[in-house]
Amino acid sequence: MHDPHSLLQDEAEADLARRGYVLDRDALRTLTERRARLVAERDKLRAEQNRSAKVGGPPDAAARARLQEARERLRSVSEELKEAEDGLGALLPAVPNRPHADVPDGTEQDPPVVRRVWGEVPGFEFAPRDHVEVGTRLGILDPVRAAKLSGSRFAVTRGAGARLERALAAFLLDLHTTEHGYTEHGVPHLVSRETMTGTGQLPKFEDDLFLTNAADRDLLLIPTAEVPLVNLYRGETLQEGELPLALTAFTPCYRAEAGSYGRDTRGLVRLHQFEKVELVRICHPDRAAEELELLTGHAETALRRLGLAHRVVELRAGDLGFAARRTYDIEVWLPGQGTYREISSCSDCGDFQGRRAGIRVRGRDGRKAFAATLNGSALPVGRTLVAILEQYQRADGSVGVPPALVPYTGFSAIAPDGTPVVSPS
Repeated sequence: MHDPHSLLQDEAEADLARRGYVLDRDALRTLTERRARLVAERDKLRAEQNRSAKVGGPPDAAARARLQEARERLRSVSEELKEAEDGLGALLPAVPNRPHADVPDGTEQDPPVVRRVWGEVPGFEFAPRDHVEVGTRLGILDPVRAAKLSGSRFAVTRGAGARLERALAAFLLDLHTTEHGYTEHGVPHLVSRETMTGTGQLPKFEDDLFLTNAADRDLLLIPTAEVPLVNLYRGETLQEGELPLALTAFTPCYRAEAGSYGRDTRGLVRLHQFEKVELVRICHPDRAAEELELLTGHAETALRRLGLAHRVVELRAGDLGFAARRTYDIEVWLPGQGTYREISSCSDCGDFQGRRAGIRVRGRDGRKAFAATLNGSALPVGRTLVAILEQYQRADGSVGVPPALVPYTGFSAIAPDGTPVVSPS
């Protein structure tokens, strides 16, 4: 959790105000001072009890009375201390991360801060269709049957579409493990409340999570593989020499998308269940800025290999995610919508998650610090499929396959009738 003393500094209040969060400093100060006073009194009472226990001989009546009074006072102080700690335990986890000093001011309503653009936006001699129309015409997307199975915001892919998804996952995992040095993990898709709290999903995003309570256990479906990957090291102390840790996993992700109804209800852009390859890096806090650039570059490399035009924008302070102190969004061009849309968020969380999850780093000088964590999508399979269908569409209704994927798909295009087109070798 946050260090309450650091949050009571004026600069912390100003930092949080940049992201639109109003900190209740009076409540925080009252609870912090109360806890400090009660801890001091508890320790004093315990010390007095220890001294009395070392005095030889049976105590007289007055001494017994003093001991009983001290025990009762210690019990009362311990109860008050628990109340103060519970109060801090409710307040501190709800406070978001402080923005990095270099993050621009503003909100998502302000013009985007574009850091770089890659690739030529594809031009067409016909009116480009969106991915839903392209995919349904090919017969590789089946939104009607998806709704029959589970209602809105679920997807069914078929034939060459399903094969293309599988190829994307394999391509992305191979790229990041063989060229970028990530270690692939298979992780649980159901995790505990403690695990969700460690990365900041709880208590803030309770309404956006899918909860199960089978077999008398409360477990939650992961919204991203970031959650189990970071928590692999919960409560551990890492040696600086073994850092950075570079972790990846391909998992389904489950999100209720609370508060987003009416947005992106068609197609594969905003689903309750989707798959993605997640990247996580854990490093010494002094290395976080460099690691963010590296992580973002890895996600960009995937898009470049696929030949997908995109740009990188930096989020403003008022648009940052709860756990992030700095974020680069990678936005891919979607011709069917005539705009750039987010395909990956790469975030530097500083030591925010390290504190919550109790992940420490012992430096080469022997001193300990909380670890810094970074995460990014590289890439989500569904949104990448969206970009391929829209950027590689052709006038006759067929769709090309990025050359980097052909070794994984076994075909170089999808014909207008949905059948794979195998190029002669």
